[in-house]
Formats: sequence, C-alpha cells, structure tokens
Amino acid sequence: MGTVTHTIQAVPINHYILLASLLFTIGVMGVLVRRNAIVIFMSIELMLNAVNILLAAFSAYRGDASGQVFVFFIMAVAAAEVAVGLAIIVMIYRNTRSIDINILNKLKG
Repeated sequence: MGTVTHTIQAVPINHYILLASLLFTIGVMGVLVRRNAIVIFMSIELMLNAVNILLAAFSAYRGDASGQVFVFFIMAVAAAEVAVGLAIIVMIYRNTRSIDINILNKLKG
C-alpha cells in the first residue's frame, strides 16, 4: 500500500487539480449546452468524478483516508442517481417519444 502513495505523490498535485478542473468544466458545458437528457446525466457524472479525483488525490497527499471515504459515498449517491434518472428518462420517453429537454415544458400544464 505504501508504493501506491509514493506513486501518487510523485505526480504534482497541480496536475490532479488541472485534470479535475478540465473534467468539471467539460461536465458543466455538457449540462448547459446539450439538450439530450442522457448527455446531461453523463455530464453530471463527469462532474462527480472530477470531484472524486480531487478528493482521492488530496487524501493521498495528506495520508488521510477520510477523502477516500467521501469518494465511496459520492459513488453510492451517483449510482442511485443514475438508477432513478434512467427510470425517469425511460418513463418520459414512453410518454413523449423523445428525450429532448425542451419537450418537457409541455408536461408543466
């Protein structure tokens, strides 16, 4: 287990921050620009994974396992979100024959 920590600490923390920032930015742009519900859910998952990368990297650098525990809980919440989100998308598709977010405005009435 000690070699993994030394390997992670061999890469500067700035590289992890840059990677996570890039992934988070791609996720935000996917949520804001795209209109497909599945792509929006994938973008949200990408943002959660960017946070997980930072939590795991900071946890390894500090030698504290609490960040890795948070990663475990975030992954559990993300799995539940995917299950519920896909069920909602399937039901919307059955009713409207589309998963375009703009069509969902019809459901308000």
